[in-house]
Amino acid sequence: MKLTTVEDVRAAAERIRDTAVRTPLLPCDWADTDRPLWLKPENLQPIGAFKIRGAANAIARIPEADRANGVVAYSSGNHAQAVAYVAKRFGLPAVIVVPENTPATKIDATRGHGAEVVVVPITDREIVAERLVAQRGATLVPPFDHLDVIAGQGTIGLEIVEDLADVDVVLVPVSGGGLASGVATAVKGLRPDAAVIGVEPALAGDAAESLAAGHRVEWSAHDRARTIADGLRAAPSDLTFAHLLARLDGIVTVTEDQIRDAVATLATRARLVAEPSGAVTTAAYLHRAADLPRGRTVAVVSGGNLDRDLLASLLVTPDTRTS
Repeated sequence: MKLTTVEDVRAAAERIRDTAVRTPLLPCDWADTDRPLWLKPENLQPIGAFKIRGAANAIARIPEADRANGVVAYSSGNHAQAVAYVAKRFGLPAVIVVPENTPATKIDATRGHGAEVVVVPITDREIVAERLVAQRGATLVPPFDHLDVIAGQGTIGLEIVEDLADVDVVLVPVSGGGLASGVATAVKGLRPDAAVIGVEPALAGDAAESLAAGHRVEWSAHDRARTIADGLRAAPSDLTFAHLLARLDGIVTVTEDQIRDAVATLATRARLVAEPSGAVTTAAYLHRAADLPRGRTVAVVSGGNLDRDLLASLLVTPDTRTS
């Protein structure tokens, strides 16, 4: 199976230069002195999440002759917004299929970028998307199971090493695996001694179980939907799992309470609004230190799209929560 290369990531960086923001590394003065921490705030992207990188690279690679028929995507929210935003910049029609448990703020934002949104049961996303592709002659832009998408997400790793050449540890969220695949490709290709560690919710810990077993272990969509981290409810594909197996140095899981604590910590100490999915790496840094390598650490904050009411509830201290 062909895997993404560092050269693919470098080419993607050139294609997305005018679409995605080159986010900074933010040092954290509240971190442990023997584990300096920098945050990579992808919540500062125009659509509030890293997904714009992969969408921009994939859409830029669509042949000119195929663009008039537009694009189709399926997503729980952030990829939906990314494809809608990039398609609008390219002047292409976009149809986005989302599951019925997608947060309203993400659906509204997707429609706000001019895309048509189709809401379906959680298990029907891919089936409906494929049907729309066949009906309209459109191009499918999958959320992670695509080499161009993986290369686009890998530009995050490229920037990390460019900005912190002696990075020791990179923490990256894992869901479908496109982000972790791309980041690991770039980081391990440019700094082989650095450890790239995946992080996922324990309630959606299929990738951790799969890596431990050495083969993909299937969890049901309903089981993965239990986590508050709605952007991390997908399962790795054969393509992304091959990348994870070859290039990740390990994976840890975090609990729902640890994720909630990390959202509050990022808001109050780093002044960053992070959705639960974007906070899992900080949760691992704060609560799974014993299971992580030491040294200069970068945590990828993958997104910041969440409902106002959810943010308010996550900022409530644990001893005053009612649920």
